[in-house]
Amino acid sequence: MANGIVHPTPRDLGYSFPAEWHKHRATWLSYPHSDSYSWPGTLHNIFGFYNAFIKELSAGERVCINVRDERLKSEVAAGLEVGGVDMSKIDLLIHPTNDAWCRDHGPAFVLNTQSAKPKAVVSWRYNAWGDKYPHDLDGKIPGLAAKFLDLPVFYPGIVMEGGAVDFNGEGTLLTTTACLLHENRNPHLLQHEIEDYLVNFYGVDQVLWLDDGIEGDDTNGHIDDITRFFKPDGVITMVERNHRDPNHAILDANLKKLKTFRLPNGKQLDIVELPMPDPVVFEDQRLPASYANFYISNTSVIVPLYRCKQDEKAIRILEECFPGRRIVGIDSVEIIWGLGSWHCLSQQEPMP
Repeated sequence: MANGIVHPTPRDLGYSFPAEWHKHRATWLSYPHSDSYSWPGTLHNIFGFYNAFIKELSAGERVCINVRDERLKSEVAAGLEVGGVDMSKIDLLIHPTNDAWCRDHGPAFVLNTQSAKPKAVVSWRYNAWGDKYPHDLDGKIPGLAAKFLDLPVFYPGIVMEGGAVDFNGEGTLLTTTACLLHENRNPHLLQHEIEDYLVNFYGVDQVLWLDDGIEGDDTNGHIDDITRFFKPDGVITMVERNHRDPNHAILDANLKKLKTFRLPNGKQLDIVELPMPDPVVFEDQRLPASYANFYISNTSVIVPLYRCKQDEKAIRILEECFPGRRIVGIDSVEIIWGLGSWHCLSQQEPMP
């Protein structure tokens, strides 16, 4: 045991976390409900957009949805049927949650196609981004998903969230120091110790560290709002052209750092710049609106839109990055009041 890591780890056993564009068996969601803390006073506004997201997902894969209780299960089923969703593609599972952010509290699936159990779940500790919100139910979701799927589970024992990491599927992981080194996560661990956990439990070879996240992000700087892999040697990164916007300096520093990174084979990253949307402000609060919070499904890339002129440009750029998938924009102005969007709400389950 080193740094508290118990072996054998997923890496020891040949497991690794695939890229998001690896074919999915399903996407996992946690349906928002009346106890959700994320949309105070506006929860009723999000369901049309959220259900449109489910409909788009179900066009290419199963959708496993954690619901609080039988009553919510019935309400969700009725709403999806009205919306024209093919219910044969939907699993509604009574797995109670505190809120909807399945990227962070959901199961992290790792694969080893040579194993008798080719898929497994990593169940990181979840503390709602530094004990900001209730999370007792959310923390049980990886175990419940593993039980439903009859999968083995690994328990690293430290705090980690899915939105804090992004993968190229060939051994490289992107993250930020602002999030993973924040004192509200794992204050007992140094950077190299956290990196050991990432390597051992996600099965990667290389960890690339960016610095800060964008304004309004209460996760302390998740990578999925700033920079995402779109191919093994390429990333899409957000840029802010307005020098007076606080995000300009943050994203410019990230861009400069990305240009210094090299993959294990020595190759420099292919970097595609994506413009930030106009600022989205609600009740005097700057919200973390970003096109980088897209989700790669089997048949499409689902992009948050913000009712501004950059929406169309973002879609055009993403069309060039994902020639094999449809680019589907879904209005996220109501959703982003919860401080996240489509990627934050979803977690992919890969096909072995």
